[in-house]
Amino acid sequence: MSDNAYTKIFSGSFIIVQLALDRLKSAGINAIIKDESESGRLAGFGASIQGYQELYVSNEELLEAKTIISSVQDELES
Repeated sequence: MSDNAYTKIFSGSFIIVQLALDRLKSAGINAIIKDESESGRLAGFGASIQGYQELYVSNEELLEAKTIISSVQDELES
């Protein structure tokens, strides 16, 4: 993943990231999940925060994705 082609748009627990990912997919936005704990587990190392994930989107889809993520966050806060 090229650092300048994707931007981290959200991070949080597995469940909330999955909700955000579902909303992005519904809008036709392809996102990438980065899960350090799972990567560490597969490599045989431990991770300090289990279930913490980061969500990345293409810079071309960033503005639309920010709107969707904001909507998800507002929904969770109410």
